Amino acid sequence: MNRLGQQSSLYLRQHADNPVDWYPWGDEAFARAREDDRPVLLSIGYSSCHWCHVMAHESFEDPETAQTMNNLFVNVKVDREERPDVDALYMQATLSLAGQGGWPMTVFLTPDGRPFYAGTYFPKSPRGGLPGFQDLCRAIAHAYRSRRDDVESQAAEVARRLATAAERRPGDGALERRILDDAVVGLARLFDPAEGGFGGAPKFPPSLAVEFLLRRLSERPDDHHAREMVELTLGKMAAGGIYDQVGGGFHRYSVDGHWLVPHFEKMLYDNALLARDYALAHRVTGSPEYARVAQETLDYLLREMRVPGGGFAAAQDADSPGGEGAFFVWTPEELEELLPEAQARAVTLRYGVTPQGNFEGKTILRISAPVDAVSRELGEDARPLLAAARQALYAARARRPAPARDDKAIAAWNGLTIAALADAGVILGRQDYIDAATATAAFALDALVVDGRLRRAHMAGQAVHLGQLDDHADLCHGLLCLYGATFQPRWLSAARRLADRMVELFADSEGGGFFYSGSDGEELVARTRDLEDHPAPAGNSQAAHVLLRLADLTGDARLEELALGALRLVQADMSRFPQAFGTALVALDHHLSERREVAVVGPADDPRTAELVGAARAGVSTVDALAVGDPADAAAAEAAPLLADRGLVDGSPAAYVCRGFACRAPVTSPEALAAELAA
Repeated sequence: MNRLGQQSSLYLRQHADNPVDWYPWGDEAFARAREDDRPVLLSIGYSSCHWCHVMAHESFEDPETAQTMNNLFVNVKVDREERPDVDALYMQATLSLAGQGGWPMTVFLTPDGRPFYAGTYFPKSPRGGLPGFQDLCRAIAHAYRSRRDDVESQAAEVARRLATAAERRPGDGALERRILDDAVVGLARLFDPAEGGFGGAPKFPPSLAVEFLLRRLSERPDDHHAREMVELTLGKMAAGGIYDQVGGGFHRYSVDGHWLVPHFEKMLYDNALLARDYALAHRVTGSPEYARVAQETLDYLLREMRVPGGGFAAAQDADSPGGEGAFFVWTPEELEELLPEAQARAVTLRYGVTPQGNFEGKTILRISAPVDAVSRELGEDARPLLAAARQALYAARARRPAPARDDKAIAAWNGLTIAALADAGVILGRQDYIDAATATAAFALDALVVDGRLRRAHMAGQAVHLGQLDDHADLCHGLLCLYGATFQPRWLSAARRLADRMVELFADSEGGGFFYSGSDGEELVARTRDLEDHPAPAGNSQAAHVLLRLADLTGDARLEELALGALRLVQADMSRFPQAFGTALVALDHHLSERREVAVVGPADDPRTAELVGAARAGVSTVDALAVGDPADAAAAEAAPLLADRGLVDGSPAAYVCRGFACRAPVTSPEALAAELAA
């Protein structure tokens, strides 16, 4: 066993029995490299990554390859999910050196950490234009020994590029509505009118671009371009193999352009973002299908991804003991053995199960026929048959060897999950979702904050690694959504404290916007930015969005200025590359919208307060701020200054509709509030 056996990361422990003399990232490895004057071979991946497993089986488990690595390099293994700061830096270097990135990432460094050669997956033997990994290792080591000046020159140039990228400065143009309009046009140009989504294979769920379009559609119901892009994309994804038709939840992406054959891992962030999208789509369109997908996805998370304490696991693996995808595919013979004849026939027709299959001789279930067509073919209502069959298939699948689950709870991704549960709980009337969001928020603030500093991940009872920008911004986002679902002041107060720390640790006081790693973090070759959605929200953009929302609730103009500085960093990119800047577009849309603040005051146990809250929720837009509290509760007004000095009216609960904290006369009936909001 090498040095990885006692690490918190499941991914690192997966490599503990490799014959490679792996080091975890840290001073020990680089001190050894300097002492021996050897380059560092840095390998970055994550536990549910299929091609990471392939390279491990081919090369890192092979004694001959391992001996070559051990003789020539100091070998360092990094979990990108636990150390996203390290991953972000060397991904930027890989893109610069190789022109493309991905995982596993393979980077060769000088002993002081500067990259000079990089790539992703390398096969054991030459294949597909790629060198064999052992051959590559020998060539890199030879270059380091015999052409040191060239290596040093390359390393210096890459380090210079990385430092220059971190010095990005804001644009000088206006943040105007034209950017949003151009972004919609840009998305329309990329849109696949047959299958939905943007661009061709491989297809990743465009959750953040869809959220931008949904918000636009909620304000402009007659925007037919936005409606088509939203409805076709959400419909095709939910019908495809990328969606788990038996257990709910989405796989990470499809390898084809039809959403059919997925890369089978399931990531927490994808499912949190998509569940929230489908819930918002139900609110905007009223479609029960969107509500179904949102609920099935969140039910999957609650059933299969929850870890002790209230948090959620990071991922389920792409591979299982039966091979990639084996856990999820079916044959006609399996259906006939498991199900009564009518149910088997219904599943075959509905989900396109065939003897030849659509994936290595078996069938990935996808919706291939409408329920009504299946009913006509069967001569009876197919709905109860399909519902019973789904339960039976799930029970049978549970007896198969399952993909491994990575149980580390990542702060950022749990923040996105809190947001999804809280918003869907309100939209779908599911108090159990709100309760789950509450438990997860309590877990995050209790288990992931150590000595006032948010940590990145929690694993086996231990909080590890400093939280990065996205951890602060995404958790703050979740807490704001939870406040909107419960109106408990502790969540808003916690969001404000987290935002203050985010500004303190990550804000660029000179150039505007935010760095990805904190000022108290490890000093790497360069300090990076997190500007593009990937596909989780870009930290810089999410920070802008949460600061804008906090400014609406607190009246703190400084927060708004910080947010606008972050948006100015990417203002030229939002319309040019809208598919990669959905979060920034959502934040900009928030800033440019005519926002209102609504304060509802009254005792929590007074049914008249609840009636006003219901009217407020029905009447506010996605950008309006809503605060609720009892005038007798000082903590409520302290958390949300929007509530300060707003009192009852003749002893009755009241609602105040404001713009820029200047409020109209209060109203006391839900009908009057509805009329006020509709005016």
